[in-house]
Amino acid sequence: MQSSASQQQSGGKQNKSFFSRFLDTVEFLGNLLPHPVTLFAILCVVIFFASGIAGYFGLSVADPRPEGAAGRAADGMIYVNSLLNAEGVQLIVTNLVKNFTGFAPLGTVLVAMMGVAVAEHSGLLSATMRSMVMGASRRMVTLTVVFAGIISNTASELGYVVLIPLAAMIFHSLGRHPLAGLAAAFAGVSGGYSANLLLGTVDPLLSGITETSAQMIDPTYTVGPEANWYFMFASTFLITILGALVTEKIVEPKLGKYDQSMAAEDFEAKEAGKVTAIEKRGMRNAGIAALAVSAVLALTIVPEWGILRHPETGEVAGSPFLKGIVAFILVFFAVPGFVYGKTVGTMKNDRDVIDAMAKSISAMGLYIVLVFFAAQFVALFKWTNFGQVIAVGGADFLQSIGLTGPMLFFAFIIMCGIINLTLGSASAQWAVTAPIFVPMLMLVGYAPETIQAAYRIGDSVTNLITPMMSYFGLILAVAARYKRDLGIGTLIATMLPYTLVFLAGWSVFFYLWVFVAGFPVGPGAETYFNFQQ
Repeated sequence: MQSSASQQQSGGKQNKSFFSRFLDTVEFLGNLLPHPVTLFAILCVVIFFASGIAGYFGLSVADPRPEGAAGRAADGMIYVNSLLNAEGVQLIVTNLVKNFTGFAPLGTVLVAMMGVAVAEHSGLLSATMRSMVMGASRRMVTLTVVFAGIISNTASELGYVVLIPLAAMIFHSLGRHPLAGLAAAFAGVSGGYSANLLLGTVDPLLSGITETSAQMIDPTYTVGPEANWYFMFASTFLITILGALVTEKIVEPKLGKYDQSMAAEDFEAKEAGKVTAIEKRGMRNAGIAALAVSAVLALTIVPEWGILRHPETGEVAGSPFLKGIVAFILVFFAVPGFVYGKTVGTMKNDRDVIDAMAKSISAMGLYIVLVFFAAQFVALFKWTNFGQVIAVGGADFLQSIGLTGPMLFFAFIIMCGIINLTLGSASAQWAVTAPIFVPMLMLVGYAPETIQAAYRIGDSVTNLITPMMSYFGLILAVAARYKRDLGIGTLIATMLPYTLVFLAGWSVFFYLWVFVAGFPVGPGAETYFNFQQ
């Protein structure tokens, strides 16, 4: 008997499908990785010693930038600078705090979060999502769930905590499979992570890292939070349509009719909380406040005499309005959020607003710690010139194999998606990869804004199938309420069609948007980078 059982187990292992083995590999590799904070600390140590070795052997490459370009050495070479000496240690010690406080994403993300926090803690964002989803007709509910998931990313984790359980409840109450509702919401919240109608906290986070990386090639280059707004705005509707189609044509038919007996033993069907009359009044007043704020902002930028237009050119591109967009994110969320809170009674005075902002900052403790170590890594990478040397070498390789055209981005997006399987944090992954790929692709001739937009596709689409995504455990727990024996493999298999369709559809859309139609990815964003500029 024992031998038979053992053979069955052995046979089970041998008969594992390719997909099951792939999932096991992803989980194994992910578990090998340390915490992102530890990872950055380790990378700093590696760079410190590697720079000493590279410096000793005189590792260098020819600088492809034209003579006289900012940052180009007189001899036209880029050398790896060693930190493994007295000067290097002094540089690290004296700039430790400056690296942290001067890290571009830190301040912008914290400022944006304070505004979003007011809207979140007042209840405005939760009520808006519930109103959208529960107010949708039966035929439109799938589209609405995916769309609500995408725009919930403006409020960070709210989509995971509120919308995904809510969508499962709504599908269940409509007699549809609750896991189909969960999958549709998860696809919007996580698979469409970078798409949105409004600028959110992820925009300044990524643009700050991109700017720092771009300055390895052009020290004067700037990348604003609005760098990808046009493309991400349009992507919202693409992902909404694709997500709804996958749900209704692939996922829901595969799940079949829901059997209540599959639910957890302690499961109780709950009615999703409907939007109350006072919440509706609060949303109406918040909408009026949002329109008022928008009208005031429009006066500063729409008329030719707008005070926030570019003082020299009079254009919107490069204007104080775009450079200060984070301040407007703060105002746009804080004012309607407070108006809503005042109406429904969740906020009574300025102290409530301050408390909401303070709670959001206190919840960012881990992010701040992560930023400290990420900032040191980025600074060390820049000081040593490793990023430039690797970028030039990589660019030369791409040119030698003839892979410099727009098709290059399909490979880049897929590579970002694969990396995301084991390093699920968008900021952590971009902080590691941007100092290499942004300079490399700039040397091939593409602008940082375009490179960042492509990265965001790869970073988003594989969020759905990696156990390393921070909220994966939460999604699994919610799903297990409706199907008690559901495991990681089942959940990933359910979400895989979204990943494949999003990856293909979004990549093609990027190619058509940027290289066929010639649209910019954001206000004032260039598609190509020219050293002569």
